[in-house]
Amino acid sequence: MEYIVLILSLAGIVFAADFLVAGSVSIARKYKVSDFVIGAAIIGVGTSTPEMTVSFMGALNGNADVAIGNVVGSNIFNVLGILGITAMFFPVTFDRQNLKFEIPFCIGISVLLMLFSLNFFNGTEQCVGRFDGIVLLAVFAVFMWLSFARDKKMSLAAPAAQEDQKTDETGPMWIAVLKVLGGLAVLVYSCDIFVDNAVVIAKSFGVNDAFISLTLIACGTSLPELAASIAAALKKNTSMALGNVVGSNIFNIALILGLCSQVRPLTSTGITMVDYLVMIAAVVMLYAFGKDCKIQRWEGAILLLCFVAYTYYLITDQIA
Repeated sequence: MEYIVLILSLAGIVFAADFLVAGSVSIARKYKVSDFVIGAAIIGVGTSTPEMTVSFMGALNGNADVAIGNVVGSNIFNVLGILGITAMFFPVTFDRQNLKFEIPFCIGISVLLMLFSLNFFNGTEQCVGRFDGIVLLAVFAVFMWLSFARDKKMSLAAPAAQEDQKTDETGPMWIAVLKVLGGLAVLVYSCDIFVDNAVVIAKSFGVNDAFISLTLIACGTSLPELAASIAAALKKNTSMALGNVVGSNIFNIALILGLCSQVRPLTSTGITMVDYLVMIAAVVMLYAFGKDCKIQRWEGAILLLCFVAYTYYLITDQIA
């Protein structure tokens, strides 16, 4: 029965993602916001709601391995898995400004999380404390403010380009908002059902919480990002797909773990240095591949192969 529910919830995720992206595109066109920013701010934040729920419940129940592992695993899957798959079918293009600001910002906050988690600054137990969380929340606020401020400045500097983007705008604004809210609601609900059933199946095989959070839960809660990115790519909005991934990664670390650490300090022993380094290396690879402002199909294939290799490492480590 769990397998049937798994398939039905996956169908709900795909269906809802199309509505979410269609509504987001209309809003972006209406208010002259770039595809990248709308992907990072609306789609990226919205599709990270499942990660927020899972990590918050993990923190509330005192299981930091689930809270942190879900974020680290999701961020790895977002870049290596989601962008890898998307780029293999639709080469991902983006603006040079994204290469100068958003992607380096994502690298920086990923490094910051590793330093906080391993207590690089005070040398005691591995923990993301309440003060660390406040810093992460402040970083998130700065990122959101700078993103919209820079986007507004760029739209004023190039009004003609923004006018050209209006071709995708269809229907009244209330329909677009309804699509976004309805799409998000169905997306989150379907994802919650998917993750619950996936965990039941996984636990029947006797695997630990750290492994489940880094793999099944992380990939499951990232299904909205995958569905939204593919839906955006199908609508020729590959920069929105990139914004979705980068925005989601920043949101996962800065806002989700920032808030979760206020519930209780997140002491984690199941998430290792290897996991953090893979998360950072994934974004560094994204930066390196994006030097020409495009992620080619062969580069997407490399990203996906790296994800397969990391998953194989986790499985063999679990068996050992």
